[in-house]
Amino acid sequence: MLIHRALALTAAAAAAALTLSACGGASTGSAASAVIPELAPDQKVDITFESYNLAQAGVWSDTINGLVSEFEKAHPNITVHAQPPQGGGAVGSNTISSVQTQLLAGHAPDVAQLTFDGLDFAATQLGAQPISDLVGKTAIDDALGGAHPFNPNAKHLADWNGKTYGIPYVFSTPVLFYNATMLAQAGVPADADLSTWDKVEAAAKAVTAKTGKPSLDISCTSIGGNWCMQGLFKSDGAQVLSDDRKTIEFGSDAAVDTVTKLSQLTKDGVLRNADPNAQYEGLPKGDTAFILTTSALQGSFMQAAAKGGWQLKAAAMPAFGSKPAVPTNSGSALFVLSQDPAKQRAGWELIKWMTSDHAYEQISTKIGYLPLRTSLTQPGGSLYDWAQKNPLIAPNLSQLDRLQPWVSYPGNSYVQVDDILGKAVEAVVYYGKDPKATMQDAQKRAQDLIK
Repeated sequence: MLIHRALALTAAAAAAALTLSACGGASTGSAASAVIPELAPDQKVDITFESYNLAQAGVWSDTINGLVSEFEKAHPNITVHAQPPQGGGAVGSNTISSVQTQLLAGHAPDVAQLTFDGLDFAATQLGAQPISDLVGKTAIDDALGGAHPFNPNAKHLADWNGKTYGIPYVFSTPVLFYNATMLAQAGVPADADLSTWDKVEAAAKAVTAKTGKPSLDISCTSIGGNWCMQGLFKSDGAQVLSDDRKTIEFGSDAAVDTVTKLSQLTKDGVLRNADPNAQYEGLPKGDTAFILTTSALQGSFMQAAAKGGWQLKAAAMPAFGSKPAVPTNSGSALFVLSQDPAKQRAGWELIKWMTSDHAYEQISTKIGYLPLRTSLTQPGGSLYDWAQKNPLIAPNLSQLDRLQPWVSYPGNSYVQVDDILGKAVEAVVYYGKDPKATMQDAQKRAQDLIK
């Protein structure tokens, strides 16, 4: 699960990227020219599947391990060694660097769950194989189609330069979860309109007045939350990268305006300055009443609400006044890294399984990720009854229909660029640094890294 990326490549991993490039170890997949053969019925294949959902115990690892076990039973000739990213770190924080390290050691995973911010790097430097070359476009279309096809806004998120490098797997949009019981105790209706940041602040002020402490967390504004910070920028008319992918733009007037507005929430005493782990625990513990974050936390929030006896509700990402909110996606796609045809074929079979109707039935109901095959939630779909009984999913589903992609930065320094942005946003929003000077300085330093 991508709770937030917080990617921070070590110096060794950064050096690994350069080494791979210099040694020619990172293939762009252009050599793939033939469709890989089907496996013979008695052909035994072992593959390694690396998933950051396995880095966290409970519903996340239990769900993925369960799906892998079912796959092996359905494909008795394929053995899957499922593992979390190597080297530790925050959940979803070291997907690329983990693969780099293993690749240099000669045993990279055959299939890996990689976050979308690393798409450019995965396709051009890491050696991700273009799946559309391996299995053909028809097979891709068939896998993404079926009785319950992928949502159009999701199906091509891991395409690069006209080829499919990854199959979108699990992600969410930014969702505002809140403790409706705490709001009611502060005199705020449980069905209060939270569609804009002004309205959220008004409700948060009421709760803060009741509790005597900040009541709002926005995980997008902490280091590691840049996937949804991009959505906040877009919602205020800004963007982090120009359309031609050559110019960093998070020092623009619109971007400065965005962080200035968010910093006012801190100055007004409603936005809490807390690290990401404390933010994830704030709502369940009753320390806060609101959090804008990934829906991947929905399952754990539901458990906390049931145990604590309070009502959990959810709303879409708030807008800045009359400007439409623009949700961006978190999450990941599944990539084939092996260059062995048999392992590539086995990996493709696993990817199809992990993105099937059945997989999303498990992933959505148990973890809280979006079912990318959205018609499963419509009348006649296997998730219809569940969706009707679980209104928390509604904001996430509706935002998928107007989703804009999580932008990946060009070049080998994409992680450092994101880190520069995250630190600048924190400095302004939480520590009162000058918005214009801080964001423009960050833009200049980031621009130097992508030249």
